[in-house]
Amino acid sequence: MGELRDIPATHLDKYIEDQLLPDTHFRVQVNQAIDIISSFLKERCFQRAAAHSVRVSKVVKGGSSGKGTSLRGRSDADLVVFLSPLTSFQEQLQQRGEFVREIRRQLEACQREKKFDVVFEVQNPQWEKPRALSFLLRSPRIQEGVEFDVLPAFDVLGQLTSDYRPDPQIYVRLIQESQRLGRGGEFSTCFTELQQAFLKQRPTKVKSLVRLVKRWYQECKKELGKPLPPQYALELLTIYAWEKGSMDTEFITAQGFLTVLKLVLNYQQLCIYWTKYYTLEDPFIKRYVMAQLGKPRPVILDPADPTGNVAGGEPNSWPRLAQKARAWLSYPCFKKWDGSSVGSWDVQLRDNLCSVP
Repeated sequence: MGELRDIPATHLDKYIEDQLLPDTHFRVQVNQAIDIISSFLKERCFQRAAAHSVRVSKVVKGGSSGKGTSLRGRSDADLVVFLSPLTSFQEQLQQRGEFVREIRRQLEACQREKKFDVVFEVQNPQWEKPRALSFLLRSPRIQEGVEFDVLPAFDVLGQLTSDYRPDPQIYVRLIQESQRLGRGGEFSTCFTELQQAFLKQRPTKVKSLVRLVKRWYQECKKELGKPLPPQYALELLTIYAWEKGSMDTEFITAQGFLTVLKLVLNYQQLCIYWTKYYTLEDPFIKRYVMAQLGKPRPVILDPADPTGNVAGGEPNSWPRLAQKARAWLSYPCFKKWDGSSVGSWDVQLRDNLCSVP
């Protein structure tokens, strides 16, 4: 099968199935690697750190593996390790570097003692208080290496209820801490389970559309390099397109794909948020969210963390991606057999509370 841009619109579903969905063997291998590291973190890593009396309350699989949107051949995994000594956002910020170093020391010790039949290639952190430990895991049981990011975090959510809706006071604390620091999204790892649930609970075909958009994004990244908007922003844009334009479990994939690219083209007007996990009935949270929505476009608030505008960052990133999206509009993947456009869904660029800038 050829390049994505050359795939006829009617063949996109087959392209996703044949090229993008991880095959069972690969998925089993990645899950084995995740199990090895999760067991190490829970059972061995902090046994020697008695002075801290460190306990791992849970290890949560984040990233595309956790969301159920992995691409074939892309073997990377985020593991968020929630640690009992961390009792506030501030402590996470101050102590995470120490925990990253401890995890690294224990990994290297286990490797020296040959406790695992795996090999770790650990990357040196680029700053003094790293957010994550990044390493490559190789094993005789796993043909390809699996890239890991292990991120220590404060377990602010605890045991989640079945509706995944946390106590509003958790968001009040988060907002206050973000305001004190003067930067948002710093503690999004604490809300990994909600980010995960937000995508994972979607119909299978929606997750397939997310995979297709991710493949498009990666092709753009290969051609353009940095800066580009975060991939997570494109995932959320895809969910938004489907929620506002379709909501069907069966839809024409090419129309959904075209809708996302048209949203990218209109990035200067995007203002998107969700209140699935945080409530605007709390006046403090509402005031904060309204202020976030009043910021320069594009605004895409992380559904799990209203302090994070995932569309923010480098100002040149969206125009570069939009230029690429415009070029793609004429490609076969958006054309019917007679050469006319497949059409797109009718989706508003601003959500209800967003004022006209």
